[in-house]
Amino acid sequence: MIDIKNLTIEKTHEALVQGDFTVRQLCEACLSNIKNDNERLNIFREVFDDVLEQADSAQKRFVDGTATLLTGIPIAVKDNILISGKKVGACSKILENYVAIYDATVIAKLKKVGAIFIGRTNMDEFAMGSSTENSAYGTTKNPIDETRVPGGTSGGSAAAVAGGMVIAALGSDTGGSIRQPAAFCGVIGMKPTYDTVSRYGLIADTSSFDQIGPITKTIRDAEILLEAISGKDSMDATSRDLKSQISNLKSQNAKYKIGIPRSFLGGEGIDQELLQNFNDTIEKIRSAGHEIVDIEIPLLSNSLAVYYILQFAEVSSNLTRLDGIRYGLRVPGKTTTDVYMKTRGQGFGREARRRILLGTYVLSHGYYDAYYRKASNLRREIGKNFDTAFDVQAGGVDIILTPTTPTPAFKIGEKTKDPVSMYLEDIFTVPLNIAEIPGISMPCGKNNIGLPFGLQLIGGKGSDTMLIEAGKEFERVLQ
Repeated sequence: MIDIKNLTIEKTHEALVQGDFTVRQLCEACLSNIKNDNERLNIFREVFDDVLEQADSAQKRFVDGTATLLTGIPIAVKDNILISGKKVGACSKILENYVAIYDATVIAKLKKVGAIFIGRTNMDEFAMGSSTENSAYGTTKNPIDETRVPGGTSGGSAAAVAGGMVIAALGSDTGGSIRQPAAFCGVIGMKPTYDTVSRYGLIADTSSFDQIGPITKTIRDAEILLEAISGKDSMDATSRDLKSQISNLKSQNAKYKIGIPRSFLGGEGIDQELLQNFNDTIEKIRSAGHEIVDIEIPLLSNSLAVYYILQFAEVSSNLTRLDGIRYGLRVPGKTTTDVYMKTRGQGFGREARRRILLGTYVLSHGYYDAYYRKASNLRREIGKNFDTAFDVQAGGVDIILTPTTPTPAFKIGEKTKDPVSMYLEDIFTVPLNIAEIPGISMPCGKNNIGLPFGLQLIGGKGSDTMLIEAGKEFERVLQ
């Protein structure tokens, strides 16, 4: 029996090279775990019917010597990343049964190296939420504790990795949607620097925040997956070559100067056991020889408000294309306006409608300057605050550390009637999307009932490589 839960990409590759099992046997083990648990956990929206065909094709690469680290590795894909010929719907009724007509760039790159796409995972509708409770197809349950959420919006992808259904997964991160579920499910989640991974073929939520990234079991696996999917893409003008960015790579066994925004950690709503765990984690890292300093990021407390104003506005704009005319759901009506209203009213869920309405409001005449323009200006200033914090030559730090989330995984239904409480779950993650900087969530212990805590590593723009190396060091320290 193949133990998927304890396999990493590198361990799996080694086993496939040595012939301990075949790609088909590996995929059959994944499919067996999915069959046993998915009906109960609601992690996969769809398991693809060509998985074993993909497996046999990948096996040939091991025979002819062209296999890479990702050849034959079973990967789950969030239901907002396009795979040609496969259904994709961002877990919304308005795109039900829509079939992609091209591959997202990240999918095309993974196909070239022979990765296996197991299926598409559940998510909050159009990547709006923090718990995967906003899916039109039901809530995903956390495999660690089935009474709790797996986080969102990439909750299905994180739960698939934690639940032993795949070796790794792809998610997308708009305001924490990779890192937060990774923290809740006790796995690794990385949001790269904005522009490191092409967004071509990702169903847009908030175009200036969205970024595809890896969900894995180790930092090294995240590195492998990121290297495969990153790079300049002619189909995404915002993308850049990871190698051309300033990596700030330190030598092996380097010691890091680490900043802790203490005042930002003292707000209401932060779980005290989680905060104690964070402080204990910081001391372990200090004991390993790394320098810990307290820092101030002046406008950090404004991040959540800035994020949601801009996010609502871009959602309102991006989702106008779903009008019942060109593609997706169409509800008949007597007039064009009637078609619009009926289609969008029946096709979008409650949270999507809420954000569209609020976004339209902040963009409307008389409120644009008061809300959207002010938030845009503050966004630039928050970015400058982080640039200053990471300016090593001026006494800045290499890395900033915070908890990934203010609480461990919460109960299903606990926050659904209080949107503001749900939005506050993103307080530590959204600043990175605003500033376009990379972040990694990694496990750092558990509470007294076994729920995992997440440690968030934050780096400056383009410091993805350095952040990964630091993550490997912290994995060693925290073992």
